[in-house]
Amino acid sequence: MDQAAGLYRGGCHCGAVAFEVRGPIERAIVCNCSICAKKGYIHWIVARERFRLLTAWEELAVYRFNTGVARHYFCRRCGVASFYVPRSDPDKIDVNLRCVEGVEPGRLRIEHFDGRH
Repeated sequence: MDQAAGLYRGGCHCGAVAFEVRGPIERAIVCNCSICAKKGYIHWIVARERFRLLTAWEELAVYRFNTGVARHYFCRRCGVASFYVPRSDPDKIDVNLRCVEGVEPGRLRIEHFDGRH
């Protein structure tokens, strides 16, 4: 991980899922909708070209609900949800900042989004 160059690495708990993201962490968002609240997700929404999955897509399971547009990916082995394709921005990737190496959630300036209403 080279945070000075804007390159971050992350993944799941067991290491079966790994990824890289390029660019600055400009926004960190916590949403109170039913799924985000239960996951404890801290959102970092990035353009697809800034995200690179380093492991095979076959290591991931996917969960869809409601409209089916959002694709919530998680590790088949440990169950950690480190990123997903958001319904609101299906052309982007929403990275869980809790799964990014070297990022301390307590030091982030968190924005709150009311996804429940």
